[in-house]
Amino acid sequence: MSVENFGRLLHEAKLSKNDKEWFPRWIRRYASSVKMVDGKLPVGPEEVIPFLRSLLKTKTPAWQRLQAVRAIEAYRNLVLRTEVPSLEFIRQKLSRLADQERAAGTGFGRPGVEDERHLIGQIDSNEPAVIQQMRKEMRVRHKALETERSYVGWVQRFIQHCGSPDLAKFGEGEIKTFLTDLAVDGNVTAGTQRQAKCALLFLYQIVLGRELGFLDVGPASKPERLPVVLSRQEIAKLLPEFKGLRRLMFLVMYGAGLRHRECRRLRVKDVCLDEGHLVVRSGKGDQDRITVLPERCREALREQIEDVRRLHERDLNEGFGAVYLPHALERKYPNEKREFGWQWVFPSHQMAKDPRSGEIRRHHVSEDFFGGFFKRATDRVGIVKNAVPHSLRHSFATHLLEDGADIRTVQELLGHKDVRTTMIYLHVMNKPGLAVRSPADALS
Repeated sequence: MSVENFGRLLHEAKLSKNDKEWFPRWIRRYASSVKMVDGKLPVGPEEVIPFLRSLLKTKTPAWQRLQAVRAIEAYRNLVLRTEVPSLEFIRQKLSRLADQERAAGTGFGRPGVEDERHLIGQIDSNEPAVIQQMRKEMRVRHKALETERSYVGWVQRFIQHCGSPDLAKFGEGEIKTFLTDLAVDGNVTAGTQRQAKCALLFLYQIVLGRELGFLDVGPASKPERLPVVLSRQEIAKLLPEFKGLRRLMFLVMYGAGLRHRECRRLRVKDVCLDEGHLVVRSGKGDQDRITVLPERCREALREQIEDVRRLHERDLNEGFGAVYLPHALERKYPNEKREFGWQWVFPSHQMAKDPRSGEIRRHHVSEDFFGGFFKRATDRVGIVKNAVPHSLRHSFATHLLEDGADIRTVQELLGHKDVRTTMIYLHVMNKPGLAVRSPADALS
């Protein structure tokens, strides 16, 4: 009965989707190897260690045995409602063994583990050992490079806060103080504090293999902010400042509601000219979606894709032409990285070295290519709003709602999970029919 109860409690727990999928399987397997006591599973080292030895005999890799121990600890916390007996020493040993297996390129049958060294790429050996291990774990889990940089940055700040790179000897107390100081002394936003917390949770739970207790952290304030929206007149005044590739990016972001990053990462295969839509891959939250392709930039996109084709053929003739592929596709389909469909719609003018693999290849345009120019363009035309490239996406949503579009349709085009996120644009849209007359206008 306690095993079924564990499944229900696990569904409500704040754990990853992967843990919620695999923890019940490990508990059922553990339950078949031990005897229950008063209807509950014993979770002491004297029962857990023999179970792990039986897994070792079947050549179960260390990372899976570590997952099994974490499942047993979750059962202990949720069902037995206690944190004893401690299994931390077992978890730490398995974490070290898993690291050794990855470094040696072995894994007793783990899919693709023999190629993980290729996935991990170049890591600075002068960095603290905990930072190096964190980079490895993030790359094995296919975390974005931007996420890796931000998480590592927070861990480096936490090391300075603690005064030592040996973070294993610190815990909840130091994390609470660090995060509270960010909110009180650093005056950071709630989103920034949440990102720092996620980085430290990843460090302790994934890298160091420690389950943290309750973190009573002083929250950062999160005042409600309205998005910066450019009027139709401001859009019309701003557009002539953009030429060539930047003008096309402007029209795609404003006309399709793409984020700046999504626009830069657009690939040839995801521009559906005949169907009249764009496919956004791995957007925010790693979600895919379909959005409208503006008729005004359809021919310009067609010409840009032909320019990309000629550039790609030249790169291939010079011995290059490979492009970054997401996740493990490069290992699974080694020839796909040179296929035309995977090329960037907005490629960089220069080759660059991949910071992870060290491979020389052509990436998409940089953030500053459009972002830096956008700021200068708004200054030139006299727009005093604090507008950024993301303001084009805000303007897209607001102007659609002003034209009578259904809010659910706008939600789908933007890729919002919750319609309440989309509803914020109702507060900034122009609503002349609901306008009231200011009392100041009644003065003679």
